[in-house]
Amino acid sequence: MDMRTITKTGIVAPVVLLGWLASGVALPKTKTAPKHGPVYTADSQLRLPADYREWVYLSSGFDMSYSPDMQMDHHMFDNVFVNPEAWQTFRTTGKWPDKTVLVLELRGAEGKGSINQKGNFQAEVMGIEVHVKDESRFQGKWAFFGFPDGAVTSKMRPLTEDCYSCHAEHGAVDTTFVQFYPTLKPIAKQKRTLDAAYQKEEARR
Repeated sequence: MDMRTITKTGIVAPVVLLGWLASGVALPKTKTAPKHGPVYTADSQLRLPADYREWVYLSSGFDMSYSPDMQMDHHMFDNVFVNPEAWQTFRTTGKWPDKTVLVLELRGAEGKGSINQKGNFQAEVMGIEVHVKDESRFQGKWAFFGFPDGAVTSKMRPLTEDCYSCHAEHGAVDTTFVQFYPTLKPIAKQKRTLDAAYQKEEARR
């Protein structure tokens, strides 16, 4: 068949289209967007999603610490991204679906550079942490992974680490810190999915 019979508008002429269907030849399939769920190695390590910076950006923090005793000799930014499929589900339900992947990118802060006179701007990546919801794989549904020094795969952090208990006790939605994401918290409020323990904690402040 001569594909030049396609009209200028990009629509196949009716006669040609009917002939194509009658010939039994399958119509070309529309290319679908790739899925962005967690990917594991043969030994159950999580692969760092190489394109996470093309995902949905949630928020950034500056020198954040959950401990009053935390002391740093430098400034730090953190940027949070989530896979597009999880974002689409959260915006309609206020809940995280299975296979949610949250990426926390830690970057150093610089104050001197080019024409900058005040404040800080983001510099090199200092580390990456990933929070994954995979209900059939992990006890408690969620797991944490750390990617220091340019690592591209990571073993699951042990359940005994403080990150699990901290998120379980203080996470606003499904053990995640939605309270720090300005695009998510209003959705959770509207959908009434804020965790009861978190709401009590906020009420005491």
